[in-house]
Amino acid sequence: MLTSLRRQINFKDLFPTPWSFVIFISYMGLFINQGLLVTGSKTSSHSYNYNTIVVVLLTEVVKFVTALVIYRQTHSFNQMRRDITENQTGKFAFQKRVFIYYKRNKRKLLFLYFIPSALYCLYNNLAFINLSSYDPTTYFLLLQFRVVVTGVIFQILFNKRLTRIQWLSLLLLTSGCIIKQFEHSSSLPVSKVSLTNSTLSHTPEPTVQKSSLINIHLIWILVQVFCSCFAGVYNEYLLKSDRTTQVDVMLQNSFMYFDSILCNLMLLMFFDQQQPYLSITEKFSNTLRLITSGKENLIFFIILNNAAVGIVTSLFLKSMTSILKTFASALELLFTSILAWILFSIPVSIYTFLAIFIVSFAVYLYSINPVVNQPKTTTTNNEINLVLNKSNITLSTEDMHSKLGYEQGKRVVV
Repeated sequence: MLTSLRRQINFKDLFPTPWSFVIFISYMGLFINQGLLVTGSKTSSHSYNYNTIVVVLLTEVVKFVTALVIYRQTHSFNQMRRDITENQTGKFAFQKRVFIYYKRNKRKLLFLYFIPSALYCLYNNLAFINLSSYDPTTYFLLLQFRVVVTGVIFQILFNKRLTRIQWLSLLLLTSGCIIKQFEHSSSLPVSKVSLTNSTLSHTPEPTVQKSSLINIHLIWILVQVFCSCFAGVYNEYLLKSDRTTQVDVMLQNSFMYFDSILCNLMLLMFFDQQQPYLSITEKFSNTLRLITSGKENLIFFIILNNAAVGIVTSLFLKSMTSILKTFASALELLFTSILAWILFSIPVSIYTFLAIFIVSFAVYLYSINPVVNQPKTTTTNNEINLVLNKSNITLSTEDMHSKLGYEQGKRVVV
């Protein structure tokens, strides 16, 4: 362990590409903005003047449109339609043999992404619920319980065993975040939350201390932790697995955002208690009216910020790991505390200072021995190479599609 500690930080493993560090910083900044913006949109009674499910749904629509626009920058409309419908034809037996695996799995992606989409739908709505009950610093603090959960799920899905240093860094990070819970002197006003609280129907309740061990707000935090851990690692599994590496990441995002739109629509139709007597059209029109009238300017920025969070998160998971994502989330806690001190004059206590020190040391431990999980060499490419070698064909995989379509039967012999 001491030998490992003496090694220099391997930034190449931490940030595989030059853009990785930019994505890392953007990821942290956007999530910090999320907590501050949502908190700023609360009323004095710790509720919201707008329908939060509609805001989450509009965010998913913006994500979906953005992903399609980015995808269209490098793909034609016909190629996009072919990628979605997979209406490819071909008479060559070996062409059918090569692409059958690729075609079948892409068709399944729309359904596979329903799992992370449903979890992210719940996570995004719970974010509004929990931020209505906690200040941003406490909210990000409690979310750090996902550190150990993420490590366990990471091992199960990717069949990778974390080293002692990696486990030590995870445990130190968790300990550093929990230390702030010893600060029991202040009280937090909360509100009574019903079981259908994805709609944020609040009733004022007397203040309770943050030291309460079991309450409905802690339960919602734990549910959000589970959604974050499982959805994040499962999404990384889809992005990096053999069945998806031939599919453009933005097309995969489009699948997930489309599924998430459906999930939020179902949530809005059947579980909305904030505006239960209004139709879906009225709920949308009311929210849009608040945005355009300028009464709730923060709604617009919340939608844009959360949409950017979704895009950046997918890029983050494509090039880095959920473990590094978790550490980025831990650093959010530190910077949120500093910003809360600057903007809202909330003092940085000895507990916060100690947590900053422990978490920073945990980040250093992880940085010298990071979990590296680059995308695998695809089965599709292996099959293509095998077929081409047997057939003595020197066509590259990049132009094989076009040559197979227009030069049927033509071969270049080595």
